[in-house]
Amino acid sequence: MSERARLGLKPARWIPAFARFRGDDMFEHPARVLREPATGSWYFAGVGPLELVRAALRTDSTFWRKALYAGVHYGPDAWVRWSPPLFGLAFGAALAGPRESVRRNLRKIVGPRPYADEMRDVAAVFANFASSMTDAMLVGAERGYTVTCRPVGDWHFLSSLARGKGVILATAHTAGWDVGGAMARASGQGHEVLVVMEPEPNSIARELHDAHRRDAGFRVVHVGADPLDALPLLRHVKKGGIVAMKLDRVSPGMRTREVTFLGEPFRVPEGPLQLAALTGAPIVPVFSRRLGFLEYQTINTPPIALPRRPSEEALQAAGQLLASRLEDFVRAYPTHWFRFHD
Repeated sequence: MSERARLGLKPARWIPAFARFRGDDMFEHPARVLREPATGSWYFAGVGPLELVRAALRTDSTFWRKALYAGVHYGPDAWVRWSPPLFGLAFGAALAGPRESVRRNLRKIVGPRPYADEMRDVAAVFANFASSMTDAMLVGAERGYTVTCRPVGDWHFLSSLARGKGVILATAHTAGWDVGGAMARASGQGHEVLVVMEPEPNSIARELHDAHRRDAGFRVVHVGADPLDALPLLRHVKKGGIVAMKLDRVSPGMRTREVTFLGEPFRVPEGPLQLAALTGAPIVPVFSRRLGFLEYQTINTPPIALPRRPSEEALQAAGQLLASRLEDFVRAYPTHWFRFHD
């Protein structure tokens, strides 16, 4: 019995053209979709056109990454400069769930306000997000674009780096974090920057975006629940390198620590704290906001040091201090923090 017959797949003649544009990875359930090598025909079981379109339009899909890549690399200058906010607004209008999550998070930061004021700031979050993502891809697009950094308190970072023990940058998903590696490398006299991220569900979209980040001047290390994932970070910091880790993103199985953030319980990853204790490297909380096209302000705050064998109280105090530094930033610049879930 053929694979097609075993799976009970039916012909789907409308798939090929769409699949060529979208890429074979569009199918999240490969057992239900099959391409017959001999004929090149597509077959499906229980997958309709609407389901495939929804998969392609997911915000983490390869479709949008490739579309953004094409626009960044081949679009005219006016297009890459002025169109991203419009796409961000369109996403915000179309995605009810993320839009309401952004609205609720803004309420935690600045309190309830008139509907028009809340929606204005919600729109600003989506516009800043789209603009920042475009800027990040432009930096590595070999079109002659460079990012301008306006640092505040950069002596905290530079003096920490001069100690020679490496630096752990504690950051967050804010405007400019995706070009932060390039800015840190420039201000860090060419030190390689490793940016720690949780693995994305879509592996092909992840590889595509990681390649753009490498072009922008930094390398991504994906860390999950496996303790061995952190070994490259340990080696890199011990050699005097720079590691950037986000405070507001945790993946299942990751060790975390409960702190207070915006008046509510919040979990921050324990990785930066443990890495600092193992290496002696200081943690420098640094956050960024977008000032304009390819122009960002980085706000560096005083370093946090931990002893080799920190007590539970020391770890908790350091975790809370990291959360407090992030809270100070998001209260000052609420529309430059990208959190699309509660």
